[in-house]
Amino acid sequence: MTLTAEQIQSNWAEFNTNIRTHIEGDRKFKLLDFYKNYEERIILMPASHKKEYHSAFPGGYVDHVNRVVKAALSMSAIWEGFGCDMTTFTQEELVFSAINHDLGKMGDEENESYIPQTDKWRREKLGEEYMHNKKISFASVPDRGLFLLQSHGIPYTFNEMIAIQTHDGLYDSANEKYLKSFMPETKPRTSLPFILHQADIMAARIEFEIEWLPKFKEEDKNNVDKSKNNFTLKPSTNQKSKAYSTIKSPGLKSMLDSL
Repeated sequence: MTLTAEQIQSNWAEFNTNIRTHIEGDRKFKLLDFYKNYEERIILMPASHKKEYHSAFPGGYVDHVNRVVKAALSMSAIWEGFGCDMTTFTQEELVFSAINHDLGKMGDEENESYIPQTDKWRREKLGEEYMHNKKISFASVPDRGLFLLQSHGIPYTFNEMIAIQTHDGLYDSANEKYLKSFMPETKPRTSLPFILHQADIMAARIEFEIEWLPKFKEEDKNNVDKSKNNFTLKPSTNQKSKAYSTIKSPGLKSMLDSL
């Protein structure tokens, strides 16, 4: 998938509008300043390094984050409709978590996390449009994102910390301590982490469908078109006569007659 320059700019405007609309107080301006400072990098970031995952193209990161914000707001309404206790978190916490859930993919202050893949074989055979920047010390995406927020003086609540930390759900085994508890007192006291995870996984799935399902449909169409050119050879009259003379079973003779 490829975004036009206009789409990239439009997505970036929407990204900042989400901050202005849903984040209050001093940290609104701190967030706007932070993202303005790294605008040139973030506006063109991919959402992943491999095209078989999701949104591994310039502008894919912001496109993904905007979709997660929309999905989180819609998902929250669904949870509320089913009786979720919406007093355990605020809408600002929900949107703040959605906006910053993948911030760790940015890299650090000096180095971006994803750089163009230079290995032609890995790019063509493995679909790795990007590779991880070896200049950056390893950290999980949630850990790096939370570090970036605190190191730039952007505060976050306990709810936001847990939601960002666990947004990959049980796909990340590190989240088991929060999400795989069998004791009521150690389960999350809010549904925010589950809502954010569902929004994230839905956005990633939709991005996969946008990118790949048209390709699958085209392949299926090509396969059908090719099958139209196939034909089946029927036994010649002489072959059929020879086979018929060697068969004693009336049932088999009847089957041969139908060919």
